Amino acid sequence: MAVLVEAAVDTFADALAAQGEGCHRIELCGPLHDGGTTPSAGLIARCTDRLLVSVHVLVRPRGGNFVYTDDEIAVMTRDIAVAKEFGVDGVVVGALTADGDVDTERMAELIAVASPMRVGFHRAFDSVRDQDEALELLVALQVDHILTSGAAQTAAAGAGRLKSLVERAAGRICVMAGGSITSENARALVEATGVRVVHGRAFRGLPQALGSA
Repeated sequence: MAVLVEAAVDTFADALAAQGEGCHRIELCGPLHDGGTTPSAGLIARCTDRLLVSVHVLVRPRGGNFVYTDDEIAVMTRDIAVAKEFGVDGVVVGALTADGDVDTERMAELIAVASPMRVGFHRAFDSVRDQDEALELLVALQVDHILTSGAAQTAAAGAGRLKSLVERAAGRICVMAGGSITSENARALVEATGVRVVHGRAFRGLPQALGSA
């Protein structure tokens, strides 16, 4: 089975470059210096107009933590609706409670707005209190995929946890590895963890490195 590559980009030029590299999907973000926020409507429109690859849009109203106010959820809801209007394939969100659990009420609200688009849960997953419990909640919410480094600084450092999450998921939800993945370390990570999708900002050379993984 081929390993899919998702490129995290915050400009149209990088989105075009990722497509040219053979990446299978784009995660379109606003400026990535603080983990990314929601991209502009203009950038979303340009990418959906011009790209052939699948586009998922990050919906994150600000940097910092993932505990959101009612006003921030209202902003996210509108951003999801805008992304849907532009015809993207999916959105990537994440909402936690102050106790470090998946905020199932907020997530259900956002997922309802996003339907029938795919919904991914971003690296807020690495801030949850209990990843095994969080995975089960996200399966119940019918989330498409989870992006995680296995709660470590990098995916390579979290390889053991990633392997455990892949085994727990058992195909019910996609566990996607992210966190300093490059063309140099991607193959070893895939072999160590069993992940079938990798996510990276350093996307150049990644599809080629994983071509026969």
